[in-house]
Amino acid sequence: LTLEYATLTVDGLYPDSPGRETQDAYLVATRFAGDPDLHLFAVFDGHGACGAACSGFARDALPRLLLLAAEDDAAGGGGSLLATDPAGAFRAAMVGVNEEMHAAPAVDDSMSGTTAVAALVAGGALHVANVGDSRAVAGVWRDGRVAAEELSWDQTPFRADERARVKACGARVMSVEQVEGVRDPDAEGWLADEGDPPRVWARDGLYPGTAFTRSLGDLAAEGVGVIADPEVKTVEITPAHLFFVVASDGVFEFLSSQEVVDMVAMHQDPRDACAAIAAESYKLWLEHENRTDDITIIIVHIRDAQNSGPAGSDKENSSSTGAPIALHTVQPELPVFVPSEASHLNGVAAAELRRPSSSGSPSERRLSCVTPSPTHPLLEGGKALEASRSTQIDIAISQPVEAWHPREGGNKLERAVSC
Repeated sequence: LTLEYATLTVDGLYPDSPGRETQDAYLVATRFAGDPDLHLFAVFDGHGACGAACSGFARDALPRLLLLAAEDDAAGGGGSLLATDPAGAFRAAMVGVNEEMHAAPAVDDSMSGTTAVAALVAGGALHVANVGDSRAVAGVWRDGRVAAEELSWDQTPFRADERARVKACGARVMSVEQVEGVRDPDAEGWLADEGDPPRVWARDGLYPGTAFTRSLGDLAAEGVGVIADPEVKTVEITPAHLFFVVASDGVFEFLSSQEVVDMVAMHQDPRDACAAIAAESYKLWLEHENRTDDITIIIVHIRDAQNSGPAGSDKENSSSTGAPIALHTVQPELPVFVPSEASHLNGVAAAELRRPSSSGSPSERRLSCVTPSPTHPLLEGGKALEASRSTQIDIAISQPVEAWHPREGGNKLERAVSC
């Protein structure tokens, strides 16, 4: 089994806040805990005045606390908690991150916090833990097409179960217009595309106003049911699992999981898929608003170690989940042109984005991405097309903790292979 991954972070465009610090962060930790079959991929989306500090804190603390949970359990003779109870390890680690963040003097999380979605590949299994509204989704070959399989569930007041839970803790759930008296405060027919989502409010105040029901940090929101306890899903990696995506809501605000999966399936190279998704997300943000959110994407292809394409056969990935995980590294090839206004673009597209449109409306700015690699073999009847450019793949050495790939902000596209 071979995992090939690419990562991309695009700074948000905030015309009213030039110089705003990127609040997204991510982590890739290959050979996690020194185990060649453990690989951790995580995305953190900060919010609030100290959102960048919160996401950075969580990025640094989560792997350390996961290791601590595993070591403490192993010391007690029970074996590694990551192996015996990964869901329990994730819960202990994320709750621990939350508690440490509250106590950290350098991080003011009273009205700030971060989402966290983490995917741990453990041999033939994939464990995904989620707090907030960042998301993980897999691309699975099913009924002759690549279908989206949700690996996490957005935790927002749109969900009836989450809405009931925070209400039981004393919260009011209303949109801004409902709070302001413009709409019936008791109505619950919110639409996702209205731009005024339901939020969590204290019964006696206009705070915290979060559009999510779980997070790390957000101390003031804990009293009304906003918690750090993650939902954890475990799936067995089968030959039908082709790839998975971990991304912030800068991607999923206007793109569905299936649309994201379709875009990944169109590209042989995960870097091209990252670029295409970021470009489309950026374009959609500008069509709906005069800004964009920070965008962070991790795409992980699950490949047969003997096959150079994203699938091991014409219909499925043919690798055995019992095989040891191989580790490779692919050097980044594609340059970045625009510091904060575009994703991974070519020079013409970058210049076009910087040039105001004839109407002056940001929504009419056009965005294009790099020329994609050949279409996914599965979408061409299993016949892989000849690559338009070659990619050199080198075997990499085992990576210690110091070689983790944490990153916070900035437009940078990375690609590597590990599993």
